[in-house]
Amino acid sequence: MKNGIAGIDERDAFDDIIDVRTPAEFAEDHIPGAINYPVLDNDQRIEIGTMYKQLSPFEAKKLGAAYIAESIARHLRESFLTRPRQWRPLIMCWRGGERSGAMTHVLRRVGWNAAQLDGGYKAYRRHVIDQLETLPAQFGFTVIGGATGNAKSRLLQALARQGQQVLDLEALACHKGSVLGVLPDTPQPSQKRFETLLLATLAPFDPARPVYVEAESRKIGQVFLPTPLLERIRASACVRIDAPFDARVEFLLRDYDYFVADPAALDARLDALRDLHSRETLAQWKAYAHAGHWRTLVAELLQRHYDPLYQRSQERNFSGFGTPKTYTPADLDAASIDALAAHIIDDADVLPPAA
Repeated sequence: MKNGIAGIDERDAFDDIIDVRTPAEFAEDHIPGAINYPVLDNDQRIEIGTMYKQLSPFEAKKLGAAYIAESIARHLRESFLTRPRQWRPLIMCWRGGERSGAMTHVLRRVGWNAAQLDGGYKAYRRHVIDQLETLPAQFGFTVIGGATGNAKSRLLQALARQGQQVLDLEALACHKGSVLGVLPDTPQPSQKRFETLLLATLAPFDPARPVYVEAESRKIGQVFLPTPLLERIRASACVRIDAPFDARVEFLLRDYDYFVADPAALDARLDALRDLHSRETLAQWKAYAHAGHWRTLVAELLQRHYDPLYQRSQERNFSGFGTPKTYTPADLDAASIDALAAHIIDDADVLPPAA
């Protein structure tokens, strides 16, 4: 740190990272572990920005300074008065300018060894992009493949419980990866937030140990995998899960049980398939759902949509996997998935490389 300014690589040396951007900016993305103490709220930032462009930069700065001073005073009274003299906060805003500068100045005048993040969030965003360009190449991935319903995400969770390094892309994306994969009451992160979470997961991994990941397409819901990561995954060793059809149906009935409580939500998701299936087919599938014929619906979705889609995807995107080692669990209940994870771990040293 020099003259109250710290670089992005120094952030771990501070007790707290204080992000003074608006709640909306913070929600879109932020440094992991940062705390939001906004000095302008969402409406105030819009007001100041509009005044700056349409009226006068000087008038905008006067009003902005008043808002910022009021907010800093409130944060001091409500949040910072109990902090000890030794507290070292790192203050950041959008690009290390007026907002973080004002907060840093006040805290330093009080006597805390506060610093301003050089370049603000924009510097951190460049750091994320740069790291995701190079970091994936450091790891040896073991890719879990298999058609829909083979409990691949649950298998990743079991591998993690058994001490393995796991990159669960669908968990980070808050989406199950298919057209029906929208999670109820769980919005997806922004692209920026997804990439921040991705880096935060990858960075602590040991390159000397395998990283387990599910075979994914480029897009998971509305977020995209960074190209270097996707290419690394597609060049990695793969195993394939091939459970019996009836076991897959049973698993999906459990895994998507929230649709049973809300068939109307399923209707909306099925409508997204209208370019791939006829109006009559979609109407029949909706009728199955509303009549409670869930087993029939799941079986038809697998046979007529997911399995053909999986086959085309493998031929197009994962042909480099060659002939992966295949595991054929008889069931996909919790105990069977745990046993499968242990089996895969035992085989880790003999898995075939990518073709």
